[in-house]
Amino acid sequence: MTKRLDRMEEAGLIERRPDPSDRRGTLVRLTRRGKNVIDRAVETHVSNEERLLGVLTAAARRTLDRVLRRC
Repeated sequence: MTKRLDRMEEAGLIERRPDPSDRRGTLVRLTRRGKNVIDRAVETHVSNEERLLGVLTAAARRTLDRVLRRC
């Protein structure tokens, strides 16, 4: 996990700061650039989901929803 965070920090996607309430801890938060990457990823995901589900009828979507909720 630390290597992933290192790479994300190097890419400017996150920043780490010492936890002021616990010296053993580190707080991790997204940078503005990281938030932009997340926003674009969500938009892409939603568009892809709409494309995939667009071929289903309303009844088929309801059935799929019921089946997935059981998992």
